[in-house]
Amino acid sequence: MNEGMKERGNELGKPPFIPSFLHSLIPSIPLWHWGLALLFLLLITSLGYGPAQCDFGWIASLHAAAFLVYLGMYRKANDPVALYFFLGVAVIARLLLIGAFPQLSDDIYRFLWDGRLINQGINPFAHLPSYYLQEGNQLAGLDTELFAQLNSPEYFTIYPPVAQAIFALATWLFPYSIPAATVVIKLFLFFCELGSLILLVKLLARLGFPEKGVLLYALNPMILIEVMGNLHFEGAMIFFLLLSLWWLVSGRYLFSAAALAFSVASKLLPLLFCFFLIRRLGWRRSLKYFALMGLVLLLLFSPLLGGAFFSGMGSSLRLYFQRFEFNGSIYYVLRWIGFQLSGYNLIQYLGPALAACTFLGISLAALLGRRRDWRSLPALMLFAICLYLAFTPTVHPWYASLPLVLAPFTRFRFPVLWTALISLTYINYSYPEYDEQLWIVALEYLLVYGLALWEVWSGRNWMGEGEIVEDRRRAGKAGTNE
Repeated sequence: MNEGMKERGNELGKPPFIPSFLHSLIPSIPLWHWGLALLFLLLITSLGYGPAQCDFGWIASLHAAAFLVYLGMYRKANDPVALYFFLGVAVIARLLLIGAFPQLSDDIYRFLWDGRLINQGINPFAHLPSYYLQEGNQLAGLDTELFAQLNSPEYFTIYPPVAQAIFALATWLFPYSIPAATVVIKLFLFFCELGSLILLVKLLARLGFPEKGVLLYALNPMILIEVMGNLHFEGAMIFFLLLSLWWLVSGRYLFSAAALAFSVASKLLPLLFCFFLIRRLGWRRSLKYFALMGLVLLLLFSPLLGGAFFSGMGSSLRLYFQRFEFNGSIYYVLRWIGFQLSGYNLIQYLGPALAACTFLGISLAALLGRRRDWRSLPALMLFAICLYLAFTPTVHPWYASLPLVLAPFTRFRFPVLWTALISLTYINYSYPEYDEQLWIVALEYLLVYGLALWEVWSGRNWMGEGEIVEDRRRAGKAGTNE
């Protein structure tokens, strides 16, 4: 009788809308798994296609609901069938967002501006956008209508060569269609994301971590919306970084160096991790590694190099550390203290000083660390990026992508909560004029820092997974640099 009940239960677990001949091809998935998947896809699609940047109520509600469903799917992915079913959901979610025009970011217009410049043989770092509206400097496609959509027309571009190449490709294929060019960029990021999911599964297995950790990144609503929805190139940076790590643990160091160069050429942040490679590679191998990485970077940046690049990029970096402010944590505390002491904003001093503190902290971590295995590397990388984000004056929601993708390789899960809380910063755009709500910033960091300290102190994590125990039989020699 029990066997009959079990067999009947399996039949009920099969989705009724799947033809019977496919039941032999598709493993039996509980019906409520399908329900969670469909609800999640509905929420993500609504978030990607629905609210504008100013619609904070909808953003917060949809994001919170999607986050809760995300946690539910992660908790129930306790066998290979469930794991790969939910991975399929993650891929479908990304596919559904390809047609969504960026709703929560207007960076796309600068992407297209830069791409149209490159296609006319102009270095995008050469001049401010307003230069091309002056009499005698006009260029095709760079009109007042597009200029009016730029969010930082008074600043030089900041995007490195991998991003610029994709901008140029998109606007070359579709020089006059903004939606079509947007889809080209989304397709590039979709394939980067697909590669990241494959690499995460392979790396987690190789280093002896639970493979279900891939879902922390794969299904995360913030990742889906900020990378596939809003076109932030953290998706490309993460793919090339994971590829570099895969080739590191596989002993293919030269390939790894080239992949790391591509990661840096997508976003500059992976430069923070270079110090941690020296002890693991050894000095002689490190010299070869960084020499090749430098050569690939030189080749990638060469189309943009020149006086215009160094002055334009330098100007943008100075503004980033000495003028821009958004959702800072330690910086905001020091800024308040500075106001009390001097009566004005000390960002021009605090920004560079905190950048120096980041460099010093990462250097000390690299010098004091004694482990030489690859398995311990992601935890150091997580420390480095979190230290940087703690000190920097600007922390946009998509900046939490890198801590999140590193979390499955550690026992820490505070970055997961961070991806939920950081979306609350969209409240700043819900007023007639931009108005940063510091109480939201305080709530975000009190919870994130408090949780991080608890996880460090307790040896556990808030998701109830306890210690992530090393499985040396699975990790084998991949956890070492031998």
